Amino acid sequence: MASRLISKRMFCAAKETASLPHSKSRWEKLKTSKAGVWSRSLASDYKEACREMVVGMYERPVKASVYASLLGGAFACFFSKPDKSSFDAALLERSGQLGLLSSWIRSGNSDKHVQNLLKLRNEGRLRHINLGLLSLVYFADHDPDSTLYEAQCSSLSVLWRNLPGRVMDVGFAGHWWILDSKMANFDVNEEEFARLPAHMQSTTPPSAQEVELNERLHRESWLALKLEAEK
Repeated sequence: MASRLISKRMFCAAKETASLPHSKSRWEKLKTSKAGVWSRSLASDYKEACREMVVGMYERPVKASVYASLLGGAFACFFSKPDKSSFDAALLERSGQLGLLSSWIRSGNSDKHVQNLLKLRNEGRLRHINLGLLSLVYFADHDPDSTLYEAQCSSLSVLWRNLPGRVMDVGFAGHWWILDSKMANFDVNEEEFARLPAHMQSTTPPSAQEVELNERLHRESWLALKLEAEK
């Protein structure tokens, strides 16, 4: 009788254990948590947005091409904008080019601009600012390491509305545009031709006929002279 009761109790305990719900796994707990629900809803939103973008590109290919071109151009400008070190290298290179020319030959405008930049750089007054798609180089009133009150007081720093008048160069698409424009025709001294008549200060490229005529006259100048005996 006792063994019968023991076996009956064991059978009932096993039945109750089988009827209890199994404990959830760690992955199921994570999915049903607040973070899991938020992550799934966020992934669903992104999936729907990507699907709508693909459908929109298929329905409006021209508009999608324009947007893709603008986005690609923005990425190219962002990664190709020059930095402060490239400006220093370009400035020293231009200074070296002007130093190889005599003061009678080099352009006064180019030399003045480069010398002004070198002076500001040596004084520690050149600043560089990154604006995402382009870079700006401007000048400040003092060196940042200066211990003067005017240099350390934040209330006396350069205001944003005064920045356009202090810009010395603009870096965009891998070039410093103002420096490159100032160095155009740096080996031509404009003052040398300032006193010439107006029609002689500017020249136009020769036409094809004039080039052909000059080449023919040049070839004929190398021919030996033919002397004819007097009759």
